[in-house]
Amino acid sequence: MNKKARIGYVCFGEVNTPIERLQMKHDEALAALKALDYDFVDGGLVIDDPAYETADAALAKIQGEDLSALVICVAGWVPTHAVIRVTDHFRHIPMVLWGLCGWKENGRIITTAEQAGTTALRPAFEALDYTFKYVYNIIDKPFPMKKIDAYLRAAATRRALRDARVGTMGYRDMLLYGTQYEGNSMRSQIGIEVEPFEMLEMVQNMEKLDPAQVAEGVKFVKENWVFKKACDDSVIENGVKYALAIGMKIAERGWDAITLIDVDGMKKLMGFPPAMVFMLIERYHNIPTVPENDVMGAVTQIIMKGLSGQTVPYMEYYEFFEKSMLIGVPDYVPACVTDGDVTVLPAAFGLLNASLLNVSKVKTGYVTCARLVFLKGKYKMHVYTAEAKTPPAWNEFGWDDPAPQLPSLEVFPDSCTVEEFAQNVSCQHVILAYGDFVEEIRDFCKMMDIELVM
Repeated sequence: MNKKARIGYVCFGEVNTPIERLQMKHDEALAALKALDYDFVDGGLVIDDPAYETADAALAKIQGEDLSALVICVAGWVPTHAVIRVTDHFRHIPMVLWGLCGWKENGRIITTAEQAGTTALRPAFEALDYTFKYVYNIIDKPFPMKKIDAYLRAAATRRALRDARVGTMGYRDMLLYGTQYEGNSMRSQIGIEVEPFEMLEMVQNMEKLDPAQVAEGVKFVKENWVFKKACDDSVIENGVKYALAIGMKIAERGWDAITLIDVDGMKKLMGFPPAMVFMLIERYHNIPTVPENDVMGAVTQIIMKGLSGQTVPYMEYYEFFEKSMLIGVPDYVPACVTDGDVTVLPAAFGLLNASLLNVSKVKTGYVTCARLVFLKGKYKMHVYTAEAKTPPAWNEFGWDDPAPQLPSLEVFPDSCTVEEFAQNVSCQHVILAYGDFVEEIRDFCKMMDIELVM
């Protein structure tokens, strides 16, 4: 998922337009694209020459490349057939249909009729069932690079999902319903392979650990985390061992995200809540983590990481108010969304008397919250944007006094009301990214045939 996506680029113009002008527009558009974070493969300039020599030359340059998307740049009027000669070889990948624009000279608008070309191509692309986004330049206005970037991010994420894998230690923690997944559609439509493994493998791997590596992990925890009260060294050592043992599976299988059996596994069978384990997995492997065998949450994390470029945390809904919701986690948040020091607290909860809890503060700001679900044979993505603020004082019932305040946020949705949100919410877990990524999600859902719910 970290590999830079390869994007094809071909520029088109009409045979009667001066080639120098078309080449200049080709170069200008490509320079704007290269400011984005992709690896562009330039097919060059194509005109409607009768023998299709320029079209076939472009094909020779980009065919065989592992492309996530193709940018079709229209620099002037061009008969549709010359473009289809190229694009039909790439109908299996998303495309950007990008119309450039004219310019002003001596008080007059000068045009090479770019939008004559794009308006002829747009319905043809639709009729041919291409997956594409249509964007256009306006004279004296900035290029629509944000729209292009959003679509290319979505296309790159789509391509990366075909190679992505989720590891799940155990399955269906607490016999939950909404965390399950449907394997065949997950692979065929979304592209992700889900690989279960047994807790026994973690236990067996612990016997193979290098003591020096364990000692290094304990040293890191003591030197980099702030403990609100003293913690027994054995608790820290166990957490490091569990994280390293699971990390052996992550390295072996190349998982892009992982979820663990929590209540019915780590807590019930090992007597060890996995908050510390998740925190160290993030440090060692930089992949998203989510508890409770929440495979659909892990898949949402991979998608949102691809669209946002962030390591995206999960959170859980605790309370609804008139204009906001209280969301938080009963265990941990990644270091990348921590506001200040990574802070931990040895605390007791219910039957667990040796729990190490992350009580760090969470960064505030504008967030996009998303959740992928599979309902009645169809994938849906519930999405809303919100302003995330510091939450009021609160605690979850059941913790020993003084009860800790869990990592949390109060989110004020602005793309919907709380009541509208409540009628569409699809799981107790939600994945959030900092910033507005609605356009990226919308583009992604469209190309993946996922229903967007807002």
